[in-house]
Amino acid sequence: MHHFTLTTPPAPDTPPASPQPDPTRFVLIETSHPGNVGATARAMKVMGFAHLVLVRPRFANVLVHEETVAMASGAADILVRARVVDTLDEALADSDHAIATAMTPRDFGPPTLSPREGLAALAAAAPARRLAFVFGSERYGMANEDVYRCHAVASIPTAPDYGSLNLAQAVQVMAYEWRQALGGFAVQARTAEPQLASMQAVQGLLTHWEQALTHIGFLDPAAPKKLMPRLNQLFNRADLRDEEIHILRGIAKAMQQR
Repeated sequence: MHHFTLTTPPAPDTPPASPQPDPTRFVLIETSHPGNVGATARAMKVMGFAHLVLVRPRFANVLVHEETVAMASGAADILVRARVVDTLDEALADSDHAIATAMTPRDFGPPTLSPREGLAALAAAAPARRLAFVFGSERYGMANEDVYRCHAVASIPTAPDYGSLNLAQAVQVMAYEWRQALGGFAVQARTAEPQLASMQAVQGLLTHWEQALTHIGFLDPAAPKKLMPRLNQLFNRADLRDEEIHILRGIAKAMQQR
């Protein structure tokens, strides 16, 4: 199983500050399936990470393999910038902290952390840390000597009776948890928030409904009691939108036409 302050805005003539370079690396060792390389690139890009390093992949042309490109699904720029190296030492040369996604060796090894709590602690201590996530081969995981090079082992909590994660799935989990630890991304609504109806619009609706209810005999204008005030409170609680006002007035109009 792979366990896997408010700042003053710059003056108009001041060029905007350059974005901070992404210090995170995702390292895949001896990856067998091209599709996993492509899917890894996709998993990284949706979480805002850009640097992929392959250590001795099974196929020399894996970065341009048809299945790799297909599974990348729009993350081809990650593949273009990816590096292929011969050793894990080369892959980790510009990192200052490495996390293995493997089982801790039985004899000794780095401490094990859970992605959520462990990565949150790392981000709190050093958010600009040059962190590398290391993933082993799909067939046999990471060799012990590779695990020993890492500062910690991340263990993704899974169901006790089945913990076999696909390589790209494990990358996605770790990329998501690290991005959340760094602050995450805001959720963007696909549609604009509808405009709340004004009180004038609500009162116009009530007048229209009073006329329609009288028309069908539901409301006796000589003895209205508290029907209309109760409808007024109902509509206030509903926080009606303009579109909903139009619908309800359309219903009232249909009632009047009967």
